[in-house]
Amino acid sequence: MLKIWGRNTSANVQKVMWALAEMGVPSERFDVGGAFGKTQDDFYLKMNPNSLVPSLEEDGFTMWESNAIVRYLGGKHGAGTLEPADAHTRARANMWMDWQLSVLGPAITPVFWQMIRVSEDKRDHNVIAVNTEKSLAAAKIMDAQLGRTAYLAGDAFTYGDIPCGVMIYRLTQLLKDRPATPHLDRWYADISGRDAFKKEVGSVPLS
Repeated sequence: MLKIWGRNTSANVQKVMWALAEMGVPSERFDVGGAFGKTQDDFYLKMNPNSLVPSLEEDGFTMWESNAIVRYLGGKHGAGTLEPADAHTRARANMWMDWQLSVLGPAITPVFWQMIRVSEDKRDHNVIAVNTEKSLAAAKIMDAQLGRTAYLAGDAFTYGDIPCGVMIYRLTQLLKDRPATPHLDRWYADISGRDAFKKEVGSVPLS
């Protein structure tokens, strides 16, 4: 059976588990990372020399990097659905996945760390302010796109929505008082109502 190594509170692990749940692919997940440790153990470093989560193991095949894992799973188990069949739609889905890594994730993650992982008396409010501004700017970019298409890559839900969806879950939980983004909010209401999202992302507390 396909195995995923990583704790369920990790945003990167959530991407993979959400994709698997969308496709109904059976898997086992093992708690690794954070308070669970084990990422420095020899067995884990053989799978993932970065000592990060998640890692995938399937019939002797291993790989790491969350978005790459989602692409692999989509290509193997969700071709034509989670992975778009159309080349242009697939390219846009991949573009938004990369944008999550380069823009959206680096913006919201420092806010998450300061507000969730750092005690209130030790928070750096300048870091929160600067990255809140970056996060809201990123949300506006998404809102503009979602004013043109139902989902990030086009008219159907694809794996391009998954990485950004996990990040927007954090943004909506952390930044309650924010400028209006009606198109993003419509999209988020849609994706957060999906059973796979509710199981693997929405039901997991931020911690």
